[in-house]
Amino acid sequence: MTDKITRRSLRVLVAGGGVAGQALAFWLTRGGHRVTVVERFPALRASGAQVDLRGQGIEAVERMELLEAVRGRLVDEAGVAFVDSHGKPKATIMANTSGRGRQTLTSEYEIMRGDLVRILNDATKDDAEYVFGKSVDGFDQDEHRVTAHFSDGTSGEYDLLIGADGQGSRIRRALLPDGFDPYWRIGMHMAYWFVPRIASDTDIRDTYMVPGGRQIMRRSHNATETQVYFVMREESAEASAIHRAPVEQQQKFWADRFRDAGWQTERFIQGMEGSPFFYSQEIAQVRTDSWSMGRVALAGDAAHCASPYSGMGISGGLVGAYVLAGEVNRHADDLPTALANYDRVLRPFVDRIQAEVNPRILRLGMPMNKRAISAFQNATALACFFRIPDLVARFSKEDRGGDWKLPVYAHARGA
Repeated sequence: MTDKITRRSLRVLVAGGGVAGQALAFWLTRGGHRVTVVERFPALRASGAQVDLRGQGIEAVERMELLEAVRGRLVDEAGVAFVDSHGKPKATIMANTSGRGRQTLTSEYEIMRGDLVRILNDATKDDAEYVFGKSVDGFDQDEHRVTAHFSDGTSGEYDLLIGADGQGSRIRRALLPDGFDPYWRIGMHMAYWFVPRIASDTDIRDTYMVPGGRQIMRRSHNATETQVYFVMREESAEASAIHRAPVEQQQKFWADRFRDAGWQTERFIQGMEGSPFFYSQEIAQVRTDSWSMGRVALAGDAAHCASPYSGMGISGGLVGAYVLAGEVNRHADDLPTALANYDRVLRPFVDRIQAEVNPRILRLGMPMNKRAISAFQNATALACFFRIPDLVARFSKEDRGGDWKLPVYAHARGA
């Protein structure tokens, strides 16, 4: 059943101009609301590594009528190979391009984050106001309005403030009780950057396992650039703190941890300094009991980051923005009901995609010694020989996110 949109126009402030923030701008402006997006970076943050769309995330983009635009910018990644120290594939799992079942390790819809951000911005920039180089440093609220205090010393009044400001959200920090830790950690860390592409870099993602619970991934997204990912298992105060250090210290940390790894490690480390960006993070989920308080709500990674290893981080942000905007559009004259419904409708989906991250399974893919690495590669090679990953993917009844159905709202033209 499709409900009519309530005609009251709200003034909405979205903190964060990433994927979730722009998706909110898309749906809320189509609900007739006046939307301002503030982004602390001085320009559109159209950078970052490769992301994918899966399950309900694909459907959310389709309802935006942007799926063809996404298809036009897809990265050609045919599958994932597990390689030895000479770069020789020991096992390869290809993408499921059958159009049915479940995606494998690589999705049918792989796209660079920057390209997706630009697509969303092109679809929203004429309807929403974008303000760059500015952030929300704090807010006050009462029954009738929320007053946002900005980094430039100014303030503004809004009907609704939405924090879509990422995993380290300032808005969330202000909502939660002092001392509450929203992060669920699994003892894993990741860094990624770009290096120049060479002739041996193919459209197959290479995964190289290193003793000590370390892993290197290489994937190429265009004719000139290759992405590098260093991943490791480590539970230490130093590893958790390094992500807040200056970039030069982060790069030294990662170089020191991987310098003895072999394969193309020397090439990758040398390419750090000249990379157009470098990002280091702890693999963690954001888990909170509530995504709103009064006239302030959270969305995307600020509300429910599922971590890169869920495969549903971007899809979760797109779906969450769709549901939040849908409920606000449906109940614009009753925000408490809208925000309560947002939590009620979306929570089962978020619980499902977060549960996809199983630390025990992840650790199997990051063995501690050469014998365990060999056992993993041999088992994977045998499974690929019998086409087990392909058959499981094709005949799975559901993708990540399970059988949860994307709701239908009046503002979704493609629904």
